[in-house]
Amino acid sequence: MRSAIGAGIGLFIAIIGMENGGIITKSSDTLVTLGNFKDPGVILTVIGIAIIAVLMSRGVKGAILIGIIASTLIGIPMGITNVSNLKTIVQMPPSLAPTFMKLDFAGLLKPGTDGNIISILTGLITVILAFSLADMFDAIGTLIGTGTKTGIFKEDDFEKSNGGFKTRFERALFADAIGTTIGSFLGTSTITTYVESASGISEGGKTGLTSTVVAILFLISLFFAPIIGIVPSQATAPALIIVGALMIGSVTKVNFEDFSEAFPAFMTIAFMPFTYSISNGIAAGFIFYPITKIVVGKAKEVHPLMYIIGLLFLLRFAFFMG
Repeated sequence: MRSAIGAGIGLFIAIIGMENGGIITKSSDTLVTLGNFKDPGVILTVIGIAIIAVLMSRGVKGAILIGIIASTLIGIPMGITNVSNLKTIVQMPPSLAPTFMKLDFAGLLKPGTDGNIISILTGLITVILAFSLADMFDAIGTLIGTGTKTGIFKEDDFEKSNGGFKTRFERALFADAIGTTIGSFLGTSTITTYVESASGISEGGKTGLTSTVVAILFLISLFFAPIIGIVPSQATAPALIIVGALMIGSVTKVNFEDFSEAFPAFMTIAFMPFTYSISNGIAAGFIFYPITKIVVGKAKEVHPLMYIIGLLFLLRFAFFMG
């Protein structure tokens, strides 16, 4: 399952990059279709992919960052990188006042149409369960997919440590939970583990020092938003596609000779890009893994927690989505 999660996230990242770069586009007939390769944006994306691929093949350090910068510069004469609005390089970041501590608990506890306590509790539980499952398993999937592939997490990190945040995986999840909580008070979009972080990890960023430096640079970048904002999506899309190629390799660790292992892994890999959700991919795997093991007489191989989580995901799909 861990190998399938890594491969699924690789495809998920790649499809995001292809969409951002215009290589694929929506289609009313086939859902997605090939983009217009006469479009300058698509051409720039392909150029960026070629630059990063060549540099990485040659073992050049910082290949992804060099590719993004080069694509941004190439995009200027192509009319993709818009520098016409770059009137200043430094500016004060926007105020947090409109969103800071604007928590709507009253709206969360608002009674339903019948106005009774049952409807309030049902609505509250629905919100908590839906958001908790989605956020938690998005974070777990991203951490497993990016961390295992790059060697940040070892096998021991996924073993039970009896509390105390003794493993790297536990500490990473705790940091993610803190970020999510703080972000809600600030009124920002969810601060959580992000699949695009794989591009930095692939360049060697595998320690807490890397995260600290990146956090400081992000803070500084708030004051340089005008110049950072000129980087087009076609310049960053190639990085996502390249990282997707790096992560898909974990699929070779899946035992496709055993269908009870192969099918849940396939559902995990397929659901992530096709439903545009990491948590949906994990849900599919957690639902079908126990089922396939039960029918082949290997129910004891499945951890009891897998049955519980699989049931919760079934309830989520049945009652809390749509």
